[in-house]
This record gives sequence, structure tokens and C-alpha cells, in this order.
Amino acid sequence: MASNKNRLENFREYREEMNEKVMNLDHLGIKRFFNLDSNTYKEGALSSQTKELLGLVASAVLRCNDCIDYHLEQCAKTGSTKEEIVDALNVALVVGGSIVIPHLRHAIETLEPLQEEGLL
Repeated sequence: MASNKNRLENFREYREEMNEKVMNLDHLGIKRFFNLDSNTYKEGALSSQTKELLGLVASAVLRCNDCIDYHLEQCAKTGSTKEEIVDALNVALVVGGSIVIPHLRHAIETLEPLQEEGLL
């Protein structure tokens, strides 16, 4: 099995490459959705940090590992601590139930390279 760091690096590279291809489709609706998504996590009545933690919880409950990885990185970049992230993941577990456990494991695995990079 590839190291956690390699898995996260591969995810980042793949996401960047595919986002570029999606944007190159030059579809107005797709571009608008991506813009809406980006703007949703900007500072507002809620801080970006809080919004990213909410995104992480929603991603775990919806069982999207790619989304979990993205939001974990954003949580770290917006200043969340490991303890805050783990507490948010507990909320996801309670809301989503035991079916979230495999995605909780995935999230914990992703925290390791983020810590190694000094983001947490």
C-alpha cells in the first residue's frame, strides 16, 4: 500500500489536473457552480475555519473521501487544530452513524501527512 503522504499527494495532483480539464470544457453552468462552491467557504457571518469544519462534517456524512481529504487540508490551512478536527469528525459520526466509520478511518489516515507537512 502506498504511503499516506503519497496518497494525499496523488489526490492533490489528480484534483488539480482534473479541475483544469473541467474548466477547459468552458461550460457556464459548471463554472458558476465551481465559483459558488469557492465563494461559500469565504469569510462571512461564519469564519472560513468554521465553514471548512462544516464542510468536513458534511463530507464525512455524505461519505465522500475526496471531499474529506479536500476539507481536511482546508481545515488545516484555515487554522483548525487536530483536536478541533477530531471533534468535528465526532459530530459526523454521531449524525451519520456507524456507516461513517470507514470514512472516519480515511480521515485519520489523511491527518498523518498533514501533520508531517506541519499543517497541523
